[in-house]
Amino acid sequence: MRTDTPPTIYRKDYTPPSYWVRTVEMGFDLEPSATRVATRMTLERNQTSNDKVLTLYGEELQLVQIRLNGKVLGTKAYQLKDGVLRIPTTAEQITLDIETLLQPDRNTSLMGLYVSNGNFFTQCEAEGFRKITYFPDRPDVMATYKVMLRGDKKKYPVLLSNGNLIEQGDLGDGRHYALWEDPFKKPSYLFALVAGQLVCQEETIKLKSGREALLQVWVEEGNLDKTQHAMDSLINSIRWDEERFGLELDLDRFMIVAVGDFNMGAMENKGLNIFNTKFVLANPRIATDVDYGNIEAVVGHEYFHNWTGNRVTCRDWFQLSLKEGLTVFRDQEFSADMIGTDSGRAVKRIDDVRVLRQAQFPEDAGPMAHPVRPDSFVEISNFYTVTIYEKGAEVVRMYQTLLGRDGFRKGMDLYFERHDGQAVECDDFRAAMSDANGRDLTQFERWYSQAGTPRVVATTVYDAVHKTYAITLKQSCPATPGQKNKLPFHIPVAVGLLDSNGNDMQLHLRGFPQVQSTVVLELMEEQQTFVFEDVSEEPVPSLLRDFSAPVNLEYDYSDADLAFLMAHDSDAFNRWEAGQRLAARRLLALTATAQQSGAVLTTDPALSESLRLTLNDAALDPAFREIALNLPSETVIAEQMDVINPQAIHQARRFLRQSLAQALRADFIEAYKANQTPGDYSPDAASAGKRALKNLALSYISELDDAAAHVMAQTQCDGADNMTDRVAALGALANSTAPGKEAALAQFYQDFEAEPLVVDKWFSLQAMARTTDVAAVRKLMQHPAFSLKNPNRARSLIFSFCNGNPSQFHASDGSGYAFWAEQVIALDAINPQVAARLARSLDRWRKYAPSLQSKMQAALKRVAQTAKLSKDTKEVVGKSLAAE
Repeated sequence: MRTDTPPTIYRKDYTPPSYWVRTVEMGFDLEPSATRVATRMTLERNQTSNDKVLTLYGEELQLVQIRLNGKVLGTKAYQLKDGVLRIPTTAEQITLDIETLLQPDRNTSLMGLYVSNGNFFTQCEAEGFRKITYFPDRPDVMATYKVMLRGDKKKYPVLLSNGNLIEQGDLGDGRHYALWEDPFKKPSYLFALVAGQLVCQEETIKLKSGREALLQVWVEEGNLDKTQHAMDSLINSIRWDEERFGLELDLDRFMIVAVGDFNMGAMENKGLNIFNTKFVLANPRIATDVDYGNIEAVVGHEYFHNWTGNRVTCRDWFQLSLKEGLTVFRDQEFSADMIGTDSGRAVKRIDDVRVLRQAQFPEDAGPMAHPVRPDSFVEISNFYTVTIYEKGAEVVRMYQTLLGRDGFRKGMDLYFERHDGQAVECDDFRAAMSDANGRDLTQFERWYSQAGTPRVVATTVYDAVHKTYAITLKQSCPATPGQKNKLPFHIPVAVGLLDSNGNDMQLHLRGFPQVQSTVVLELMEEQQTFVFEDVSEEPVPSLLRDFSAPVNLEYDYSDADLAFLMAHDSDAFNRWEAGQRLAARRLLALTATAQQSGAVLTTDPALSESLRLTLNDAALDPAFREIALNLPSETVIAEQMDVINPQAIHQARRFLRQSLAQALRADFIEAYKANQTPGDYSPDAASAGKRALKNLALSYISELDDAAAHVMAQTQCDGADNMTDRVAALGALANSTAPGKEAALAQFYQDFEAEPLVVDKWFSLQAMARTTDVAAVRKLMQHPAFSLKNPNRARSLIFSFCNGNPSQFHASDGSGYAFWAEQVIALDAINPQVAARLARSLDRWRKYAPSLQSKMQAALKRVAQTAKLSKDTKEVVGKSLAAE
């Protein structure tokens, strides 16, 4: 077992660099096994620093030569240890030349410069640039870049980097060159390089100012017919940012490049966004409605980073949510606006909250809990988390809730006016929002500095004599690692009141002159009471409308209250929420019963009838009905239990789905028939909503696992003209005992074996099927199409099983945990970032039954005792084992 402990980096220890880099010139001679990189940078002493040493960082580099102001430095003139290069100097101005040698074809970490399918790509966020050259690789060091690329013209006909193409030509020896210049200062993490055999779709558009810009989407040969949606999404993103925030594309050219080997979803490198193929390639044959939506969101996200992340960036990595949380909020708003209807916006909001609850709330309650602005880390890659992104987006959304849409825009305008071209902190964004609107947001800072999900308990009192209705809100927040006691948050709680007919009351909040149907209560103390006047009858409260804050809200609703809200609430989110609360109550009760030996599970006619009303309400959009009839996930139910029993949860949820399928079979069949989408496939929101409801009906009917259900699924699978319907039908078959399911799976693979993204779906469907155990996953790993080195393929099979098939992963014999340990260790030797993400699958081990805990702990210790474990994985496993 390794005894060395990686150092912990603390936000409080931040100090500015001793030198600022002003310009960077780089030359690359591209060879897969020996790429030579020549870097010249000009530096200027930071007058606020007393440090007499220039510090640069490098990893897995062969240092060829260093020249300082034209003089070659011998090894005694600098110190190089553990990837840190220190050069003593007191010069005010420096020209530093560094030559390094790389082996991109052996770089399986996919960080820095690497080779994928014979082409060169880079990924430099967060600290990948140090795998290219020695550099002060930190986000507050911003410089302009000029980059010369040279390579074999036949092997690498396309040479791309950030910014604008200045010059290109032949070198006369079978090689050619391209010179790129980025006119905007940027940190090194935004550097990008792509070289290889690629083709592009391009369009020229006119920006709002009248200037023209060239847009390009680059892909490998054979994928050009899958780029139109990405191009349309890019154009829509540009138009939306111009209209919503007055932000225009600032370069003459904007490029997207797709690569199949990529650790993340995409990367916002200035002017040269590099994407996982999963978020670029789409046509009706290979992509589902969800894929189309994800591509639109991710293309938007990376484009929006051009301003919120690139033009204004982070002072240090602790401020990561400054760009990521803000940009997730922006892409959520963009996607909602692209749908264009109130119902569509509501469905998008519900989807976002479901992700938050299923992934971020558990993170906030586990050993890896951290504030939106962390105070420390060992490996920054471990903090690209749902807390930074999704909770960070909720924090930004609360500004808009508190200040209004116009007030939020004023804050954004001031933010860019003050900080364009700078590396700043989360507090600078908060100050811009505060100053632009004349609001004191001092207490709001706690959303950045305190971890955990606040708990808000609501109680109400109606006074029939005085016609008042009092709502008392009490907040608290559980202890999290390193933070035992929490101060009160500034929590916006949007509230409506419904009369006995289900209509919104006009609200008169004591002390406020406005009369409206929804009021935002600002909870800032541990406990506050808000009084509404002129309330003619006792209402049913609609609390936390539109999920106005990322909190756990508790209120003693009766089942009748929830059914009433489910039927009448004008707030679509709370209408959905009421149904989820009803279903969760039933699932928790069934889970408790399932844990009792010999107990019999029973049906709930009241819940069935409530869901029947929603299913058959033609006034509701199909997309909303689909999402309303989806039961809370096993993960969400697990989070509401003190001790998690995965088998009992699975048994309860499956029983409830089967009961609903039996009770509503005729209704589901009718919904299936009524929501067909004949004609050519279109991913528009209305059509996608119909397919979603139709396929939800199919999934419920398939729970009955009888011959009629098998025929329905098989018929759809055979006749589907789009990937959405085919995958839905194949998933229904994979979870059934249908005699034709193996043949259907084999046929699917045969039809799409040349489409990597579809093969990923094939692996994932099988990994999450309820009959798939560890032995079946091991067998799938032997398939010729499986490779542990490709992150998408590893995620499609191993991650899908460990995170998406809880009843099998948590098998009582511990076989799932032993498998998990093997794969974490194997992945860590190839790609530490991917391994560390898989390691998170067991970080909540202390919440499970003792018989499972002991086996989880043993698996964690097995990983912890592995020699040469990366600091990425070591941090996650160490925190998981240390948590109390």
